[in-house]
Amino acid sequence: MAAEAEKARAGGDRDAARTLLNKALHLPAAPPAPGPLAAYRSICGFPATGPLPVTYPHVLAFPLAMRLMTRPGFPLPVTGLVHTWIEITAHRPLQPDDRLELTVYAAELNPHRRGTEVTVVTEARLAGELVWESRSGYLSRHATHTEAPAPGAPSAPLPAVAAWRLPGNLGRRYGAASGDRNPIHLHPLTARLFGFPRAIAHGMWTVARCLAENPEQGRIRFVRADFRAPVLLPGTVTYATDGTAFQLRGGADGERVHLTGTTG
Repeated sequence: MAAEAEKARAGGDRDAARTLLNKALHLPAAPPAPGPLAAYRSICGFPATGPLPVTYPHVLAFPLAMRLMTRPGFPLPVTGLVHTWIEITAHRPLQPDDRLELTVYAAELNPHRRGTEVTVVTEARLAGELVWESRSGYLSRHATHTEAPAPGAPSAPLPAVAAWRLPGNLGRRYGAASGDRNPIHLHPLTARLFGFPRAIAHGMWTVARCLAENPEQGRIRFVRADFRAPVLLPGTVTYATDGTAFQLRGGADGERVHLTGTTG
């Protein structure tokens, strides 16, 4: 009976997601504001000048994503949503003065072994041309009777390149720069309300910080990143890469994989 109820609820959620396909939200063409962009470059480790970081259109569109996920009828509660993965395709390099038109919409709703996951699509256009796009998974954690695939085998360790000590206020600092003030990132108390022992780093900070280390970041056209385990704050993590694939690892033995990714 419980499994049937869960199946019915998931089916209803997928219907809600299909309805949202026709409810894309838009921001008119405008260049990034210099102050927030500079703060983002600084907190993530990107150069102070040069092309727009490949992750930054996601940040520019975050207010749209929040409006989408807080609209009446959105199938998942926005509070406590966890970013689980992202794919980014940059069709051309972007510059800080580009007047980007932004669009965000929900594309899919799928069962997850820990709850339900929605896929949110972000698109950036320049004079009507699609120049950047991403797909992101956001997980709402809840009890579920729906069978879903378990995570794949652990990734083979990559060569360690650097160790980073992350301060306890990193989530608040990145939240101020990006606008993402999800309570799981801000304070230990608010994080514990959602099952985390301490505040956790933003997934998008971890992937941006890794990409900032890439010496050819201006040539990156594709990124896939999977957020495997939360990074507790404060803490120490190890950045590892073979030049294309990258990882962020932690734990007492440095073997817990927090993030895996590839670039192209």
